Amino acid sequence: MDKQPKSTTQRTTSWFWKWFLNNQVVTALLVVLLLLLILFVFTKVAYLFEPIGQFLSVVGLPIVLSGILYYLMNPAVNFLEKKGVKRLYSIILLFVVVIGLIVWGVVVIIPEIRDQTVSFVDNFPSYMKTAEKGVDELFSDPIFKQFQEQIASSSEKLLSSVTDVAKNVSKSTFQNIGNFFGAVATITVAIITMPFILFYLLKDGKKLPTYLVKFLPTKFRQPTLVVLKEMNDQVSSYIRGQLTVAFLVAVIFMILFSIIGLDYAITLGIVAGALNLIPYLGSFLAMVPAVFLGIVGGPVLLVKVLVVFVIEQTIEGRLISPLVLGSQLSIHPVTILFVLLTSGKLFGLAGVILGIPVYAAAKVVITHVFEWYKTVSNLYEDEHIEEQKIE
Repeated sequence: MDKQPKSTTQRTTSWFWKWFLNNQVVTALLVVLLLLLILFVFTKVAYLFEPIGQFLSVVGLPIVLSGILYYLMNPAVNFLEKKGVKRLYSIILLFVVVIGLIVWGVVVIIPEIRDQTVSFVDNFPSYMKTAEKGVDELFSDPIFKQFQEQIASSSEKLLSSVTDVAKNVSKSTFQNIGNFFGAVATITVAIITMPFILFYLLKDGKKLPTYLVKFLPTKFRQPTLVVLKEMNDQVSSYIRGQLTVAFLVAVIFMILFSIIGLDYAITLGIVAGALNLIPYLGSFLAMVPAVFLGIVGGPVLLVKVLVVFVIEQTIEGRLISPLVLGSQLSIHPVTILFVLLTSGKLFGLAGVILGIPVYAAAKVVITHVFEWYKTVSNLYEDEHIEEQKIE
């Protein structure tokens, strides 16, 4: 029997479903809808994951610290291993070197930082009086006379806000004593367990990706290994680069602050190096204490401090960062700022420091997932044709 021709309604329905399933916008909306549904379900069963969250809160810090030190020490271990030194002996040698550096820091650097910090706290009231006197003299100038009322009003509001903050802090201090001791306990556990985790990461870290992909289906193993390798390259280059730049920035500031005769040069240099771990915002924050001391020291010292920052920023931007960091992450500066603001709001200081490497790793995963989706969906064939025409 001859097949009966499809009716107009059937052809219209068939065309509609083909268009619906092959439409990129509809597909994207369906994916977003599924993701939102999954998130909604997770919010309803979040209590099931509380034990996992508590476990990660205990082991998270030592794992993060171990990972950072692993990325720093692993190249040295690999280098020694290539030179014929057994990996175990290389790790032990590096542990001895690190312990020696820590002992040197405790004996030499930490007492100096402690003395400078105590001196700054003791002299802070006199510094404030000097700074207030200088500001009053500045605003007593006839040029600022017309703005005196607004300045006085703003100063009163600022003083009131600072007083309210101080009251809130004093009220919450005793309420947060338990949290303080909990944080101390967490840090203590991290310090004790971190060397053991680090040792086994250095010893068997190369085998970890291969071990993890064994739990996946065979056809997914090789692509997953590629993704893991790219994630490792991105995170390791970022962490090593940022820590190297931070160390060099600290050294530069210590030398330059000492040359111009600024007090607390070592402490300010270390603070500037640590704050440099926060991209873009760290340099601005590092200026605040140094500029304050420059104002206290007088106009000449203030100009010297500003010149030091110009020199440091020039050396860092034109020489250190291009050589050390290069352009491995290929992340736009505006994207970095958005990531810093979002991760800082959600996770605080840890989010600010770890937001960029986490974003870089997530970017690798999302890029590969999207490339896979383009291949299996056949929705982007026209894009390849257009690219070939352009070429």
